[in-house]
Amino acid sequence: MEIKEGLANEHLVLSLEGRLDANTSASLQEKLLAELDKRPKSIVVLDLGSLNYLSSAGLRVLLVAAKTGKKINTEVRLAALRPHVEEVFTLSGFDALFSFFPTIDEAAKGP
Repeated sequence: MEIKEGLANEHLVLSLEGRLDANTSASLQEKLLAELDKRPKSIVVLDLGSLNYLSSAGLRVLLVAAKTGKKINTEVRLAALRPHVEEVFTLSGFDALFSFFPTIDEAAKGP
């Protein structure tokens, strides 16, 4: 998996490309938690438009990130999900834990 970093509306955007699974989840967790530490009271957008596969290990990393963000008043938002990736969130019940947005720009709007 490749992680690209950018900004939208002055908020961090991490674009994930490839597979988020047991082999790649540790590197994402390390990067994501380090970035969350730098951004209290903010928004961090995860662009999942190029994510091909999401496993339970990947879901766990996103759950840890959401809980960590909540502690520091930083919202982790998900953007541009492909239908098969969104289905994983829905089937697992994780769709209740995250805000989904059709585009990165829409996800980066707000306080």
